[in-house]
Amino acid sequence: MSTNYVDPLTTRYATKPMLEQFSEKTRMILWRKLWLALAESEKQLGLNITDEQIEQMRAHLEDINFEVAKEREKVVRHDVMAYVYAYGQQCPKAMPIIHLGATSCYVTDNSDAIIYHDALILVKNKLVNVMDKLAKFALKYADMPTLGFTHLQPAQLVTVGKRAALWLQELQMDYENLQFVIDNTKLRGVKGTTGTQASFLQLFDGDHEKVKKLNKLVVEKMGFSKTFDVSGQTYSRKYDYNILSVLSQIAQSAYKFANDLRILQNMKEMEEPFEKNQIGSSAMAYKRNPMRSERICSLARYVMTLPANAANTAATQWFERTLDDSANRRLVMAQAFLSIDAILEIYMNVADGMVVYENTINKHIMAELPFMSTEVILMECVKAGGDRQELHEKIRVHSMEASKMVKQFGKDNDLIERIKNDKSFAAINDKIDSILDPKNFIGRAKEQTVEYINEVINPILKKHKDILGLSGQVNV
Repeated sequence: MSTNYVDPLTTRYATKPMLEQFSEKTRMILWRKLWLALAESEKQLGLNITDEQIEQMRAHLEDINFEVAKEREKVVRHDVMAYVYAYGQQCPKAMPIIHLGATSCYVTDNSDAIIYHDALILVKNKLVNVMDKLAKFALKYADMPTLGFTHLQPAQLVTVGKRAALWLQELQMDYENLQFVIDNTKLRGVKGTTGTQASFLQLFDGDHEKVKKLNKLVVEKMGFSKTFDVSGQTYSRKYDYNILSVLSQIAQSAYKFANDLRILQNMKEMEEPFEKNQIGSSAMAYKRNPMRSERICSLARYVMTLPANAANTAATQWFERTLDDSANRRLVMAQAFLSIDAILEIYMNVADGMVVYENTINKHIMAELPFMSTEVILMECVKAGGDRQELHEKIRVHSMEASKMVKQFGKDNDLIERIKNDKSFAAINDKIDSILDPKNFIGRAKEQTVEYINEVINPILKKHKDILGLSGQVNV
């Protein structure tokens, strides 16, 4: 057992692919690829760099000598220069041209942008799979009536599937924002110490076109096409804010879903998956606590706070840059992604195994539906020749008495029996039971759900059909 603090995101929640995405190995391989792309492009544009130097660099892209770099950083107190030194120890002929003309942010900012881009792809893959599972659930229960709630008070009926469509729509909004950020990924590019490209202009003897070409070549070699048009020493930290805002939006949607499910589980209408040997409470053996949904909310609450942190960082970058962003970003950006990764992993698991208790749902409907049906009963009676004002008053009185029985004495709602026994409503006695069919009160909930999934969600799922089929795992 470790005697040091261990990040629970690493040990309990985040999955291996996302952990690897933010590993030192991934970052350092990217640094070396960036140094190689720079050297290749500088050679291509005429600088005195040999094929042998390039091949040495290429041969050691992934066998990072971390211990050498670690010891060197203790001496120079500079992580980038320590890794330049370590790379040079493996590529002695290339040592003189590694990092030529560049500043530290050439590797740090460009690699960060690439790491975030690839991490956003991982997030999108899980998000789309959650959407797929919710869409299947929504279609399955599209026409199952359930009580709607406004102000957490019983309201007009909806359907279980329509409610799932509401959860799904929020994820659809997140998907669109997420895709926008992915499509608009920008690298810092090759900009030099304060963003003016002065060092590269000197290397190429004042040839502006070659400097512009260098920037384009390097970015393309790294697999991208867009760069920030201008920068200081770093790319604008508002870019980090944009990324965290999208992650926060996903967290908000997940929280809403999980919170709703926790309430539904309290009402015994729906339930998250519960394993055979799972323990709900150390004291109360009968309990089936919504552990998964609570964990979603717990992690989501953390992610939702992080954009404010990034906003402060963006606002306090003095002039061309200040270093007080560095340690902060190492924590915030990685932990935001690791948290969202864990949230969506659990969300997949829950959405794939939700249990619906139809009889309990119907019991709750029938406790409230008599009140909701009174307007229909009134209209049918009037159509049969009754006096609207007289009937309205009778329904009001019966409703008050039935409500009293429920609230004061804990009895079942007997409003319909009262109406059936009232001779004023005799003309429609044979219609009352059919009027009370809950499906008469769901409006277009079923049609809305089916239309929304067919017209909006299915095209998204079809676009990403190759990544569907993931399942979420809950390890602890």
